[in-house]
Amino acid sequence: MIKTVSLSKKFNEKEALRNLNLNIKKGEFYCMLGPNGAGKTTTLKLLSGLLRPAKGKIYIGGVNITLNPEEAKKKIGFIPDTPFVYENLTADEFLNFIGNIFGVEKKLLKRKIDYYLDIFGLTEYKDHLLREYSHGMKQKIVYISSFIHNPEVLLVDEPLVGLDPQAIHLIKKMLKEESKRGLTILMCTHILYIAEELADRIGILAGGKLIAEGTLKELSENMNKLSLEEIFLSLTRNSVYD
Repeated sequence: MIKTVSLSKKFNEKEALRNLNLNIKKGEFYCMLGPNGAGKTTTLKLLSGLLRPAKGKIYIGGVNITLNPEEAKKKIGFIPDTPFVYENLTADEFLNFIGNIFGVEKKLLKRKIDYYLDIFGLTEYKDHLLREYSHGMKQKIVYISSFIHNPEVLLVDEPLVGLDPQAIHLIKKMLKEESKRGLTILMCTHILYIAEELADRIGILAGGKLIAEGTLKELSENMNKLSLEEIFLSLTRNSVYD
């Protein structure tokens, strides 16, 4: 569902990503770990079509996103680390706007919006302007907007920023359940326990390169039975932190 071939990106003369090759299958929960400046967010922005690669190819559900961006983007839900919403819209207006962009049928869209607002505890705030929302509430709206069109691929950058413990528990449960139903998830995070708890496979990125990849068991066996924290610290010891 997600495939990259020699994916690279430069910003001026700095090489942010170097020859990244990913092959993530349908329904797989893949966590990408890495220090600051490793290239995680750059990877997600390339996969979502927000950035264009310097070289290499990206396929989402078999569709080349450079050649067929609209077709590829129909398959994607994207949750950035900082929630982006139109703050002069109410939550209900914003979610209807997003659903209409993706062509969700009107009655189905209303049911989905009502359902997700309810489980996130936002129903009573649906007619409030989004500029009145807290950071965590906006993040919940971004999650809802990413689910209402039934994406085939979900890209998630630092999934738990600004969320309360109840929301964290709900989102972890939702993501795992959706993955089991066939949603392909690529999550970038600094939080190692999240990767340990949720990931089917883990990739470790440093200096724009994928330096390790595998299941938690495979990574541990290849590193003398070390814990994920020990593996991560050992492999990224010489990385530059921005």
